Amino acid sequence: MHHPLPTLAAIDTSTELASVAVLHLGELFTQQSTGATTHSATVLPMLQRALEDAGIALADCDAFAYGCGPGSFTGVRTACGLVQGLAFGVQRNVVPVVTLLAMADAARMAGAGDEVIAVMDARMGEVYWARYHYQDTSWRTISEPALSRAEQVATDSEAAVCGNGVLAYPEAFSGLSAERRYPEILPHAASIARLAVAAIARGEGVHARDAQPLYLRNKVALTTAERQAAGVAS
Repeated sequence: MHHPLPTLAAIDTSTELASVAVLHLGELFTQQSTGATTHSATVLPMLQRALEDAGIALADCDAFAYGCGPGSFTGVRTACGLVQGLAFGVQRNVVPVVTLLAMADAARMAGAGDEVIAVMDARMGEVYWARYHYQDTSWRTISEPALSRAEQVATDSEAAVCGNGVLAYPEAFSGLSAERRYPEILPHAASIARLAVAAIARGEGVHARDAQPLYLRNKVALTTAERQAAGVAS
C-alpha cells in the first residue's frame, strides 16, 4: 500500500547538537550526538544507523533535508555539504529548512503554543532570531531571521520564546514568565524532516547543486577594539 508521506533523510549540525532523522512510512527514526568538533565524523555513521533502524537504504529516500542556518558557520556548511553529496549520489532533490523555524516547530510540539520567537545564541553578544505563527496546519513568518543584540529581540505577551539565547543572555529575557520560556530547544533533524514534508507538498526543493547555507553574519570574530567597544570580554 502506498504511503502518502515521502521517505526522506534530514541532517542538522548548526549547533553543538548534531542530529539526523529518517522519515519512512510516517515514522521518524532519529540519532543525535553532542560536540561540534566531531560533527563531520559522526553524522554519516548516525545516518547509517537511522537508515538501518528504518529498514531502508539511502537510495530509498525521495529527498534530503538539512538545517540551512543560521547557526555555526562550520556546522551549517557541514550539513549542506553532506546533503549535497548524498543527493548527488542518488539523484534526489534537497530541501533547505531554516533552523529557527525548526526550533519554533519543536517548541510548539513541546506546548509553547502557536506564536513562537526562536532565539539562538550567535556569540559575540548577539543572537539569531525570528518570529513565527502557526495557523491552519502551516507556519507563517512574522519576523524574518535576523542577527541582533539580545535586548533588541521584540518580545511581547503573545509569544513564547525558545532557544539557547534565553540562557546565554538572561537579562534580556528576564521579563518572560516561566511558562513562556523554552530554553532547552535546539534545532533538530526531526523537526527539519517534518517541515521538509510540508515543503515537498508545496512543490518546494532544489537541485543538490543549488543547496546553500543561510548566513546572517559575515564575520566570525570581533577584533579586540570591537569587543571593547561592544563591552564583550576578550
